[in-house]
Amino acid sequence: MESFTRWVLRFRWIVVAAWLALLVTGGALAGGLEGKLTNRFTLPGTDTQKTERILEDRFGQASDSALTLVARSGSRSETELVAPLRTAAERAARVVPDARVAAVQPVGDGVATATIVSKRQRVEVKPYTDDVRAAVGAIPGATLYVSGQAAIEYDLDPVFAEDLKVGELFIAVPIALLILAFTFGTLAFLLPFAIAAAAITTTLGLVWVAASFMELTTYLTNFVNLIGLGIAIDYSLLVVHRYREELRGGHPKAEAVVRTMNTAGRAIVFSGTAVAIGLALLLAMPLPFMRGFGVGGLLIPAVSVLAAVTLLPVLLYYLGRPLDRVRVVPRRVLARRHDPERNAWVRFSRWVMRRPLPIATAAAAVLVLLALPVTQLELGPGSNRGIPQHLESVQGLNVVSETVGEGALAPTEIVVDARRRGGVGEPGVQAALGRLEEALRDDREVAAVRVGAGPQFVDASGRYQRVQVTGVHEYGLPESLAFVDRLRDVLIPSAGFPAGVEVVAGGGPPSGRDFIDLTYGAFPWLVLGVLLLTYVLLVRAFRSLLLPLKAIVLNLLAIGAAYGILVIVFNWGLGESIGLIGFDQIEAWIPIMLFAMLFGLSMDYEVFLVTRMREEWDETRDNVRAVGLGLAKTGRIVTAAGLVMFAAFSGFVAGSIVGLQQFGLGLAAAILIDVTIVRALLVPSVMALFGRWNWWLPETVARLVRVPASPVREHLPAPALDPPAA
Repeated sequence: MESFTRWVLRFRWIVVAAWLALLVTGGALAGGLEGKLTNRFTLPGTDTQKTERILEDRFGQASDSALTLVARSGSRSETELVAPLRTAAERAARVVPDARVAAVQPVGDGVATATIVSKRQRVEVKPYTDDVRAAVGAIPGATLYVSGQAAIEYDLDPVFAEDLKVGELFIAVPIALLILAFTFGTLAFLLPFAIAAAAITTTLGLVWVAASFMELTTYLTNFVNLIGLGIAIDYSLLVVHRYREELRGGHPKAEAVVRTMNTAGRAIVFSGTAVAIGLALLLAMPLPFMRGFGVGGLLIPAVSVLAAVTLLPVLLYYLGRPLDRVRVVPRRVLARRHDPERNAWVRFSRWVMRRPLPIATAAAAVLVLLALPVTQLELGPGSNRGIPQHLESVQGLNVVSETVGEGALAPTEIVVDARRRGGVGEPGVQAALGRLEEALRDDREVAAVRVGAGPQFVDASGRYQRVQVTGVHEYGLPESLAFVDRLRDVLIPSAGFPAGVEVVAGGGPPSGRDFIDLTYGAFPWLVLGVLLLTYVLLVRAFRSLLLPLKAIVLNLLAIGAAYGILVIVFNWGLGESIGLIGFDQIEAWIPIMLFAMLFGLSMDYEVFLVTRMREEWDETRDNVRAVGLGLAKTGRIVTAAGLVMFAAFSGFVAGSIVGLQQFGLGLAAAILIDVTIVRALLVPSVMALFGRWNWWLPETVARLVRVPASPVREHLPAPALDPPAA
């Protein structure tokens, strides 16, 4: 790192020119990124995907892209609404490519519905929602709604964008600026934004390249911005703090930069690798939607580390002292921070080191208590109950739900494939269909069953039969998921279809079940892989066998506590008193995303703290002094970085969508727990208890990871040769 930094400073103008070129190129490519990203959601290798393909190829429609027109009247009967609704639906179908009216029917209590289907995916249909609303016109004496999953998603997009805007611009950014200004104390707080701009823009340019070869989600841009800003702040805080320390030690400007990067820069490399390992877990998930986040999660730490070890040293060389001359907090506050007697973190570290056992016991007990509710964690694929109810599409959904059943807009689709039996008209197949229909109508979760012999239910070849089941409950609720299990495990097998007939179920509830099974079938193994890779990396970073294990256990405890808080706030309804939406499920994607982001970011702080303790240990061979000084010298930096991330994540909680609230609260709570209970209390107190065993690294392991050995026996006091005098 030392020789590399000297090379960077020697060719500093080339470094600046290269980053300017990357900034311009990345900005140009990022400008065209929106057209390359998609909200397409697929479940490879599942029954849901098989069902979707059959419906598209044989019946000319995708089950999740249908638009539903809902007409409700207080003065006209549902049968009187059918004719004008059909006319309105035919007008609307003409504005959607490849669309047709599949069904117009009365559903009861002055309500009728019309379904417009298309072979196109939901992401391709939803932009036509406003055109459909303009085309349908009005029905005298009735209220008309355009609904369906495509319309709901279309109506949610601006709500989602507004929630992010409010959270970022009016909550996260102002709070982050205040924290950074106070922490840096001078105009040097602008440096993290320069690093963030370079890293984020370059990463988005690389994402543009990746999007040319694979399917990436539109939310990846927000993900890169969030992680990129957080990492840039973390790295800049660490480097600037160490640079000032080297300057106070009397080193000239260039030498101070070199010494800074040889210590803090080395920590950044290990930290960025740990973050990348945690986020790259998403790259191995079996869902294309999540793999897109893995691409961003791998790229943004790598580019951020590159910016921190090349651009940041050059900026410090040119701008470090000029920016530090302009104070934004009083001089006396800055002076007190550098006073070893008046520094609050010095006093705090001494307090922790004097009573490590009670502090470690109490802190661990708090984490365990917070994590206990995780045993009641109930996962779901999402629900329309957790979104704003004032949207037109949601109001239409509610009308149909009250009349037919909550599952009306996302029914279960059952497809019978009788290719090997001569078609679905064969008597044995028809008898089994009759038994299945009867069992479905008797099931407590079924509100309606639609099956017939027309082209909407039997394809032109006679090979496929379609059965549509409307659920009593919405597609993501526990009752619907339990129905899918009964359907696949009991109802379909007990119907007794002849040999050679394949029956698959897709659509709303089955897609939710398949999503949970697919993701959580792979998740535990991927977590195990991340833990092993992180352990090996930290063995090299800390030159210890015990400290990496301690870091992993404490990180898992903090993440478990965050999961437990989600249960308390949302499932138990504690959050309703502060305006959050109470809901009995946690959306299934949230624990996975939380683990990937929190594990990486928590390791960020762990590396900052423990590598500084390692430095002090190498100098003093005094464990208590090394741990105490390491906490005193990095505690303020780690806490400030964590508070900035806490502010950034808290912006999500202000949203009106329950999934965003759950995600934001989980991230914010975990970061707050991490920088207070874990880093400030548990890490130093546990390390004080471990003593010299913290730094134990046998020679055999040291050779494998290519670092100096640290046998614990070399650090223990030698036994006395003579007995003490009487």
